[in-house]
Amino acid sequence: MDTVRPESVGLSSVQLAHVDRHLKEAYVDPGKIPGCQTLVFRRGALAHHGVLGQADLERGTPAGPDTIYRIYSMTKPVTSVALMQLHEEARFSLADPVHRYLPEFRDLRVYSSGVHPHYETVPCERPMTIRDLLSHQSGLTYGFMASTNVDAGYRKAGIGASHRKGTLEEMITDLARLPLEFSPGTAWNYSVATDVCGRLVEILSGRSLDDYFRERIFEPLGMVDTGFSVPEADLPRFAANYERRRNKTLRLVDDPLDSEYAEGVTLFSGGGGLVSTGADYLRFCRMLLGGGTLDGTRILGRKTLELMTRNHLAGGRDLTEASVGRFGETPYEGTGFGLGFSVLLDPVRGQNVGSPGEFAWGGAASTIFWVDPAEDLTVVFLTQLMPSRTFDFRGQLKAIVYGALLDD
Repeated sequence: MDTVRPESVGLSSVQLAHVDRHLKEAYVDPGKIPGCQTLVFRRGALAHHGVLGQADLERGTPAGPDTIYRIYSMTKPVTSVALMQLHEEARFSLADPVHRYLPEFRDLRVYSSGVHPHYETVPCERPMTIRDLLSHQSGLTYGFMASTNVDAGYRKAGIGASHRKGTLEEMITDLARLPLEFSPGTAWNYSVATDVCGRLVEILSGRSLDDYFRERIFEPLGMVDTGFSVPEADLPRFAANYERRRNKTLRLVDDPLDSEYAEGVTLFSGGGGLVSTGADYLRFCRMLLGGGTLDGTRILGRKTLELMTRNHLAGGRDLTEASVGRFGETPYEGTGFGLGFSVLLDPVRGQNVGSPGEFAWGGAASTIFWVDPAEDLTVVFLTQLMPSRTFDFRGQLKAIVYGALLDD
């Protein structure tokens, strides 16, 4: 997709030039990240598409417009959209108990004391609902949190582990045997809940999650490079993944030519299993910006998307008030959570520019996106650096991009 002159869509070309300048001088040239890609889309046109650095430091492969990235938790909005497509077909209600479709979730209990596998538990105050899953108010968690006896049980059981084999069905069965961190609906905690949503998509549609995504989302949107694995022919375009050492250098953690993504994937993680490109994920974001429709292709209804991008935290709270943990792909202050997306409630509390109602998320390798309907704007940023939020790419890019808005 060709870029247009930024001024034609109400953006300053001089200000937008700071995007690549800043990323190059502050991150790529000093070796803090291997490379990156940034896309800024407004009013129906691509105003900026910057590609910097390398996709693979070991092989000296430059980053390109078609580089394939691990998007990890940016899979979650895709899964949430898929599940809500089925909601539009009246396959379920948001208030339905999860155990109606996953019987193994019928007798879930909440952690009281003890260590894995000898937990003491108490009954839930009410059953877990599908809305609880979509809004991360389910009581589930992630093993990598490494802060409670429950997430220790997740690690022992391999729940949510990237190296886990088997199927999504098997993982969900193992998950149901572990206690919840809290009674559903009483708090917010980032978790494998979206993997459960992925399993619900499979049950409700009668299709595997990869087939459903391909048939109902990727092919209709023209997302040709997005999926749960990378075909052998495309491995030269697949970026290497790195982590930041304590000495601030980069360490290779996933070689693209020897990656689990290059093998036969059988566990389709709705919470973090996809790879994609900047062009592909921008098409997904453009669909969201278009109220569920892109280029005449309807993926989701406008009112459904409006519901998904409202704050669903009890009492209208933000994440600082509702969360029992401190991990997530967004700042907590002034931010609520909808059905698959964070939702900006108050830019002043968040101490950054933006618009109330803007929705977003990110991934473990420092990828981010946001969609701002009020400004008819969406931004996608891709790199491969773990852990996420090592650097404040979201805050810095928002400062530059919103600074480029021109008065009409």
